[in-house]
Amino acid sequence: MSAGAPFGVRMVADGAARDAAHTVRTAVFVDEQGVSPDIERDALDVLSRHVLATGPDGTPIGAGRIAPDGRIGRMAVLADWRGRGVGEAMLLALLDDARDRGLRSTWLHAQLPAMGLYARAGFVAEGPQFDEAGIAHRTMRRHTGAAFAVDDLDTAVDATVTIIASARRTLVLRSRDLDPGLYDHPDVLGALRRFATSTRGASVQVLLHDPATVQRRGSPLLALAQRLPSALAFRAVEDPVDREFAGAFLANDAGGFHVRTLGTRVDGDAATDLPGRARQLQQQFAPVWGRSRVCSEFRALGI
Repeated sequence: MSAGAPFGVRMVADGAARDAAHTVRTAVFVDEQGVSPDIERDALDVLSRHVLATGPDGTPIGAGRIAPDGRIGRMAVLADWRGRGVGEAMLLALLDDARDRGLRSTWLHAQLPAMGLYARAGFVAEGPQFDEAGIAHRTMRRHTGAAFAVDDLDTAVDATVTIIASARRTLVLRSRDLDPGLYDHPDVLGALRRFATSTRGASVQVLLHDPATVQRRGSPLLALAQRLPSALAFRAVEDPVDREFAGAFLANDAGGFHVRTLGTRVDGDAATDLPGRARQLQQQFAPVWGRSRVCSEFRALGI
């Protein structure tokens, strides 16, 4: 039984349990979403490992699977049980199973409304949106214990969204001038808004090298800080040695980061499951934050 929730989640292998999983999948994908039953079941079913969620009376309420290549799919929760943590619990069970079997990379095709669930678990979107069975999806991938390259703005935005979404309570950002195109991107701002409003004790600390440029140019992130002043704080780097730092980074308290050697570029390295490196970045950030000044440039905005 899952802690704090009136449902159970377990990996299953026997035929009866797989049939129960198919009952849930049929109700969600075929009956509710109109997916053809001919494609809902496929050859991967017999090769995959399955997760089954059951209610207090043992009734199947959720299902999913992971294929031998690490692809997670067929994630389905009955309508009456959505929003109660069933999907999150099943996803964690599948990720635990992948880890136990030595799978370092897991991936999936996420329906667009479900992307937040997977981002919170460390999955990063990649590539364009596409249709699958008539439903809009994006590919998402999770790298366990490894970094991946960020080569362009689209990848930087997708990685940043996941780093924000998967944070527990703390985000630290060091940037020259809030990186136009990145920290004013609607997806990034939406992720920050959700983190700040839905996470108890949420803290976003932003260190700037050039707050005057940010003030002059303006930024949607400043407008967000005006509405959420208890969650977002800004300081300006002042120490001459600190100002020599040419890079930039974002790090969370759950093993996620995006590091850039040159703060004027978006390319660099990112990870969602390297807690040691993320901790080093936070430790590097803390003393600089402590000796930096409050951004007087933003006082007129009430920040």
